[in-house]
Order: sequence, then structure tokens, then C-alpha cells
Amino acid sequence: MCNQPEYEYMTPHQIVPDLADKEIYIASESSFYRVLREAGQLARRGKAKAPAHQKPEPVVATGPNQVWSWDITYLRSTILGIFFYLYMIVDIYSRKIVGWDVFETEDSEHASSLFHKTYLREGITGDDLVLHSDNGGPMKGATMLATLQKLGVAPSFSRPGVSNDNPYSEALFKTLKYQPVYPQGPFDSVEEARQWVADFTQWYNEIHRHSEIKFVTPGQRHRGEDAELLEQRRQLYEQMKKASPARWAGDVRNWQPVEEVKLNPGKAKHTQISLKAA
Repeated sequence: MCNQPEYEYMTPHQIVPDLADKEIYIASESSFYRVLREAGQLARRGKAKAPAHQKPEPVVATGPNQVWSWDITYLRSTILGIFFYLYMIVDIYSRKIVGWDVFETEDSEHASSLFHKTYLREGITGDDLVLHSDNGGPMKGATMLATLQKLGVAPSFSRPGVSNDNPYSEALFKTLKYQPVYPQGPFDSVEEARQWVADFTQWYNEIHRHSEIKFVTPGQRHRGEDAELLEQRRQLYEQMKKASPARWAGDVRNWQPVEEVKLNPGKAKHTQISLKAA
């Protein structure tokens, strides 16, 4: 009965009442489920399947201004239930905050304007930039997508509801909000929020030594200064080891620059897409 054309996409909870309306009783819902279980037919019976969201293709950055990640986070205001919105773009290779602003609303036009200004300020040329984000409205808004298309920028999106598909922006916001200097109270105005974020960005880009890029600042790495700085450290460590070999049990600390940064690396069997192909 469950496999009859009129019932093949229904559950027992739907089949049994429908049969009863036709003055037919075969068994209870639980019995129907038992029979289906024994026949291995307890899988989803509806014709439509849940949409499958594939993990974004892996992208590799080997230098600055190849792959950017961006997102929006809330900043509390002094009015209960009202928030300011911090838009922030980070270069995943250097970890530098390349663009940001604070607005009173979330929308695609703000996102488009901020991205365009950042794109011009960084002097991007050609079509080698990938912009990664989650699936929020401002990220997929018509104005934002039109801007990316016009500039030849390849969009990349996380799977819905999967925060670790956008790890660089998530990590940046965590750093921002867990700083000891992050305000305990809400912001009085957009201007006050912007001033605080400006100070944070200066600290983060030029003073903060980032653990994932061998403890150089994002600004140093973005400008290509990290290789020389790390080589100076390596030479210093080699000198210290030569001067006091008994203090060293093995090789000196690895100060080699991080050559590449991966977004959504996946498993080894995946083929990494080139930035040109993106």
C-alpha cells in the first residue's frame, strides 16, 4: 500500500488517515513504520530532496590582494535593540584589514561602496582577486554582485549556516571583540564606533604580531617586509646557537615565511582552483 502511486511519497502519518477517509483500515501508523523499516524504506519518502550545499572550492593565496574575506558584525548602541554594523574586509594572505566602515544598516549598497573604495585604494588590477563571504543579504545583493562583476572579481560563498567556511573573518571579529580595550559599554554614535575601529585597525595592522604569519604584523607582510625580518631572526638565532651550542637541543626555530594561505582547503583529493579560473 505504501508503494502505490498515490502513497509512494507520503509518510504513514499521512497514509493511515487518508485510508480511513476511504473507510479502509489496514494497520496503525506504528505498524506501517515497522513494515517500512523491515523493507528498508524508511528513507525520506518525499520526491523533493533537501538541497545539497557543496563546500566551496579551495583557493590558495600566495601573495597579498589575491583573496579577500569579508563579513559584518554587530556593535551595540546606547538604544536598546538598535545596533551599528561593522563591515570589514581582510586579506587572508597578510591578515591585513584592507577595508572597513561602520553603518547604521545592513545593505548591499554599503557593501558595494566599501568594496569599490578598498579595491581602488589597494590598486587592484586584472581579474586575480577572489572575494569570500557568507550568504547574507548584503553579500549576495544585486548591487554588490554587479560591482564584483564589473571589476572582474570572483565571488566565493560559504555554505549556509556553516561558520567555519569563513574562518578568517570570524577570527578577526573574535580578536576585535576580545581585546582588553574593547568598550565595555555600547557606542553612543556611528562616529564614536568608527573612531574606535580606526584605532583598532591601526593597532591590528601595524602593532599586533600575528601568530599565523610567524609573528610579524599584517602590515609588514602585506608590504612584503616579512621575508627580510624573518631572515634577520633566523640569522640571530643561528648566531646565538653558535655562541652557546649547549643551550640548543636541535635546530633553531623555524622562521621561514608562510608561503601560501588556503581558504577552504578540504581534503587532499580536491583540486585547488586557480585564481584565474575563479
